[in-house]
Amino acid sequence: MKDLKWKRVLLKLSGEALVGDGSYGISPEMIKSLALDLKSVFELNIQLCIVIGGGNIYRGLSGAARGMDRTTGDYMGMLATVMNSLALQNALEEINVQTRVQSALPISAVCEPYIRRKAFRHLEKKRIVIFAAGTGNPYFTTDTAAALRASEMNCDVMIKATLVDGIYSSDPKKDKNAIRYEKLSYMDVLSKDLQVIDASAVSLARENKIPLIISSIFENGNLVNILKGKGVFTIVN
Repeated sequence: MKDLKWKRVLLKLSGEALVGDGSYGISPEMIKSLALDLKSVFELNIQLCIVIGGGNIYRGLSGAARGMDRTTGDYMGMLATVMNSLALQNALEEINVQTRVQSALPISAVCEPYIRRKAFRHLEKKRIVIFAAGTGNPYFTTDTAAALRASEMNCDVMIKATLVDGIYSSDPKKDKNAIRYEKLSYMDVLSKDLQVIDASAVSLARENKIPLIISSIFENGNLVNILKGKGVFTIVN
């Protein structure tokens, strides 16, 4: 515990991270691997909250671009995050990690409603809490939902686990000369329009003085290293 930099953590996971080698949906192998990584974090006595996206199943913004009503598309995206959350809960509980899913949309047959005090109680009882269905409102991304829950839960840090190992000056997949930043200010991210994380989420984190960490989900053990102040990542504060 003395080695740990933060004690209560909000982890934002990309829905695409669950795809694995496929093009959509949930890879059983990928979600099992992810659950094992999360267990290693949980075993450090970290209080862990998770928000997971739904882009592996459906994105409201993409649907709107193809002619669907944006509000309807966003609600479909929220339901996709509930599916991902239940899948992750199942994978964690199969390896004996107690987990609760709380949804911003009332779906009492499969998960709890989001109640802040109850979420705190779950953390105190050494359970991982997964927050599903974003903020419960259309037009808000799961990045913003993650920053909101991190603020409400008084988290020490918000970690966004993505497909890249930090924030770059440009897309590293397209630009071989892209530079990875070690550290940025909130205003740097906003003024440079570095779109690896939603601007509303950055603004909310800035207002509540919550450090943001951007790192890769595919490097085994990286989450544990980050919590010890090591690993490969970009920190925004």
